Amino acid sequence: MYSEEHRRLVAKLVNSGYVRSEQVIKAMETVPRHIFVPENYRQFSYSDTPLQIGEGQTISAPHMVGMMLELLELEKGHKVLEVGCGSGYHAALAGYLVGSEGHVYTIEIIEDLAKRAQENINAVGLHDRITILWQDGSKGLPEHAPFDRIMAACSAPTIPEPLVRQLKDPGIMVIPVGSGYYQYLYLVRKERGKITKKERGGVAFVPMKGEYGLD
Repeated sequence: MYSEEHRRLVAKLVNSGYVRSEQVIKAMETVPRHIFVPENYRQFSYSDTPLQIGEGQTISAPHMVGMMLELLELEKGHKVLEVGCGSGYHAALAGYLVGSEGHVYTIEIIEDLAKRAQENINAVGLHDRITILWQDGSKGLPEHAPFDRIMAACSAPTIPEPLVRQLKDPGIMVIPVGSGYYQYLYLVRKERGKITKKERGGVAFVPMKGEYGLD
């Protein structure tokens, strides 16, 4: 039903330069976004815009998801932590990219969203490589650290120190930082014991909740 709209969206993202790597293009072509969109918004699934998913949360615009996946440089076998699972779309794409050899741990602080995300992940057949947890993601997941990659789909007041500690050396984290209209996407690298942070443009995300979040 949505195949042509899906194809056009990915082509638009490629032509606009948001996605470049063959792996990310293939992931976005393969994982259907409409599965992760509530029924009342499903007709807009392949528009390049964020959409409401309930509980005051959103599924990010496809171009933003593509940009973040490019920055993360995900590879087969990577162990990934995501803070802010939402409906599970970003985690599903990451799960596709890390393959059956890798694993994605994604944390959602809102119980109902975590349950729905699990249903969505099951529906696309990636449940064997994605673990969804209902808890405070701002504190990370120390029992499974270190992580090759960490990504956040919610904006923190500052980069949470637990996430920095749980990032593998070498490793990459992509996270929005700030509040209100003043949010910026940061690319964080840990290499040889050093942390570097590069701003990658202004963004608009829902606030990170929890101990190291904005509320």
